[in-house]
Amino acid sequence: MPSFSKWPPLLRVPLRYGLMAGVLGFILLLILYYTNHHPFVIPVFVDFRIALFAIIFIFALKELRDYYYEGILHFWQGMLATLLITSVFALIASACLYLFALNNQEFVQSYIDLSLEQVQGFADEDIDRMGRDLYESGIASLKGADASFLAIRYFWQSFIISFFLSIIISVILRRQPKL
Repeated sequence: MPSFSKWPPLLRVPLRYGLMAGVLGFILLLILYYTNHHPFVIPVFVDFRIALFAIIFIFALKELRDYYYEGILHFWQGMLATLLITSVFALIASACLYLFALNNQEFVQSYIDLSLEQVQGFADEDIDRMGRDLYESGIASLKGADASFLAIRYFWQSFIISFFLSIIISVILRRQPKL
């Protein structure tokens, strides 16, 4: 297998940034948890991954565009690079999260307790609007949460969060060749 430095830049750069983001993302999860801000009860629209992905995507795509592709970055290259970054990030952060939650049951239990507290604070009108059976099934599934549930949820949420950022940043940083 060729050395890492001989891999194509469209693979090498996103892998490097994805590794850094994955480790940093897991560290930020731990910081949030140990500062009494459970990362799973924070609303998604204020999730730290938004800022983390934006910063990582900008640096990675600028590096690709400016150092490897002579100032030209096509939209598909930006989207592919951000998908690779997100994939590596999601794999690393979710795997670390799974191992952490597996060895720290208090993390899972605090998620269950805080989420139940939030859900049980819903007004009766909101419960009727969503349906009482859906509400009850949600509570039942929440009580069965475990380390794999949290890791899988974190994995898929990472892709959802990064999708819109990927499009925006890929469009902003792309440069087409002048014809």
